[in-house]
Amino acid sequence: MNIYLDNAATTPLSNEVFTEMEPYVFQSFANPSSAHALGREARVAVERSRKIIAENLNARPENIFFTSGGTEADNTAILSAIHHHKIDVAITSRLEHHAVLNTLKTAEKAGLIKLLYVENDANGNLSLPHLDRLLEENNRALISLMHGNNEIGNLNPIDEIADLAEHHDAILHSDTVQTMGHIRYNTRLLGPDFLVGSAHKFHGPKGVGFLYAKDPANLRSLLNGGSQESGKRAGTENVSGIVGLASALSGAYANFDQHESHIVSLKQQLINGIKHLPGIIFNGHSKNIDKSLSTILSIALPQIENTADLLTNLDVLGIYASGGSACTSHGSSHVIQALMPRNGYDIIRFSFSRYNTDQEIDQVITVLNQYSENILGQPSLRSA
Repeated sequence: MNIYLDNAATTPLSNEVFTEMEPYVFQSFANPSSAHALGREARVAVERSRKIIAENLNARPENIFFTSGGTEADNTAILSAIHHHKIDVAITSRLEHHAVLNTLKTAEKAGLIKLLYVENDANGNLSLPHLDRLLEENNRALISLMHGNNEIGNLNPIDEIADLAEHHDAILHSDTVQTMGHIRYNTRLLGPDFLVGSAHKFHGPKGVGFLYAKDPANLRSLLNGGSQESGKRAGTENVSGIVGLASALSGAYANFDQHESHIVSLKQQLINGIKHLPGIIFNGHSKNIDKSLSTILSIALPQIENTADLLTNLDVLGIYASGGSACTSHGSSHVIQALMPRNGYDIIRFSFSRYNTDQEIDQVITVLNQYSENILGQPSLRSA
């Protein structure tokens, strides 16, 4: 039995979403910029989707811009803040996704900004007093801090960060790719300048996402071309993908409590089944249900000399997890390195979705306990 537990990298497309998308692949396939009836039909679908997303965020449709995914949305937000808001100081953390870190580092190398980092402890907690001090010591800045960490699952206190941004008249961008569809947002109350979403993180299609911008007039287009997306994002809109994005987000929030209860139960089940394994470390706050995303559990287990790593062994058994971000799967995790060195440990990120089952988690628990007993030569406390 194959068990897919890499949902933080991408989730499976839901049947309901595909059903919504299909007519815009085969029937209403026209270019939404075309003036004829079929084009107007596609345009109506795009604008209806924009309205659905806005309603789910308590925003206005004109605040929503469609992109190719979270990376483009993050890049657009950051560069718009730098160029249109005349920002010359940016504050981030060493735990951010590379879509944010690499964009900011490139801007720093180009001499556009001074880049500062909020301190974090070994569990990934960001120091809000340090953030406050950085904002106090610098002129109007860009804050770019994610809400939920994609590798260790930590939830940053976004409400408090937003309060600091407002107090210091800072621009707030939050990479909400992992939390969108899994945590409810009210942009009128939170007041961010930029939020982002990517459909494939909540059972929508790959290759489509969105950017929420509080002040659309100050957006900077990354692409030169036509006047799509109110002149802010050139290129023919991915109509079927946009329809799927809206359908997936709407479905996630319409059934939010049911989905969240199920996923929390799966995560707690896995924690309870492996917490007694010899040498196990839970990275960040991923073991703490109240301080982390329900969808992510990151662990470290002692490596075994002269054997394949644990991730490879799981793969052979048809258990699909990851060592961290899918974007850094061929290198060491900068997030783990920014916490506490895990030399001599295998890092495994299990990430859950509403389609996972109790039986699958039981199987993973069995495999990990067998790994402890047969390879480490140390029976786990659970099986002793």
